[in-house]
Amino acid sequence: MTFRKLLNEELNRISTEEFKNAEKLPVSIILDNVRSLNNIGSIFRTADAFRIEKIWLCGITATPPNREIHKTALGAEDSIDWEYSGSTVEVVKKLKQAGYLIYSAEQAENSISLETFRLQPEQKYAIIFGNEIKGVQQEAVDLSDGCLEIPQFGTKHSFNISVSAGIVLWQIVTPFLSKLK
Repeated sequence: MTFRKLLNEELNRISTEEFKNAEKLPVSIILDNVRSLNNIGSIFRTADAFRIEKIWLCGITATPPNREIHKTALGAEDSIDWEYSGSTVEVVKKLKQAGYLIYSAEQAENSISLETFRLQPEQKYAIIFGNEIKGVQQEAVDLSDGCLEIPQFGTKHSFNISVSAGIVLWQIVTPFLSKLK
C-alpha cells in the first residue's frame, strides 16, 4: 500500500465565513490564567479543528490580535468566537446560570478518568484549562461539576496545556465525528 499526502485543496477546508455559520459542538473552553501565547494560539487552532463553540480568555490570558498567538493559531483566532473576562470564577458562574455543565481539566480527588467521561448529547459543556504551573485555580475547581483527569503513567504526571486541551477535546469530540463531517 502506498500513501500520497493530500494537497491543501484536497482537505475540504471550509472558509472562515462557512465556519462561523456551521453548527458547533456544545462545548466551550475556559482558559484560566494561561500565560503562554503559543499555548493560547495552539488551543485556538485545536478549537477550530473540532468546531468548538467559544473560548473564554480569563485573567492574565492574552487576547487576539497578537502576533505571538497568531504564530500558532494560524488564523483560527479569526474563526473561533472568543471573549475576555478578568475573572474565571465570574465566567463559570455565568455559564452555570446559562445551563452549562462545567468541568475542570485537573488532577483532583474524585476526578473522572477521561476515558470514562461521556457527554450527554443535549447538554452544553465548558471545560476549564488552567495555568501552566498552578493549574486551574481552586475557586474555579470548587464551582465545577467535576474534574476530568487524563491518565498518565510516567514520572512527570503533567502535560503542556495545549497538549492537555488536544487530548481532552479529542475524547469529547469522538462521539460527534459524524455530526462534524
